[in-house]
Amino acid sequence: MSGIVVLFLTLTGCYGGSRPPHIGTPAPDFTVQDSDRKVSLDEFRGKVVVLNFWATWCPPCIEEMPSLVEMQQRMKGKGVEVFAISVDADQGAYQNFLKAHNVNLLTVRDPDQKSNNLYGTFKFPETYIIDRKGVLRRKFIGAVDWNQPEIVDYLAKL
Repeated sequence: MSGIVVLFLTLTGCYGGSRPPHIGTPAPDFTVQDSDRKVSLDEFRGKVVVLNFWATWCPPCIEEMPSLVEMQQRMKGKGVEVFAISVDADQGAYQNFLKAHNVNLLTVRDPDQKSNNLYGTFKFPETYIIDRKGVLRRKFIGAVDWNQPEIVDYLAKL
């Protein structure tokens, strides 16, 4: 192998296809449309965005949803917006879940999983914190208690 090929392989690592976004870089923009609404990430510029990828069939997603809804209610007045994207293929299951669990936050269904694939997310839940300028600041993998004082303080300071 020539030195250039070895250098190329070293620099590209194991990534095949799109690379997941990196903390400290601009959050990739996207638009999601389901039967209820059409939402673009760039609509939230100027707010702190809690971008949550979830599914109704995912036990950790179900576990974290009440605290996510509660945190949204507490923090909305401080410029924090939860944008939850469900990857459910079954619209009926999604709608029933929203009603049964009183999910009172902005959620859109993306059954083609284009938005989460853009972020390299394939296990759920996964959440990204995006600052007011549209820059990725943190990533959480798995269920989170969104009412923990350190998380609430962090979001309030962005």
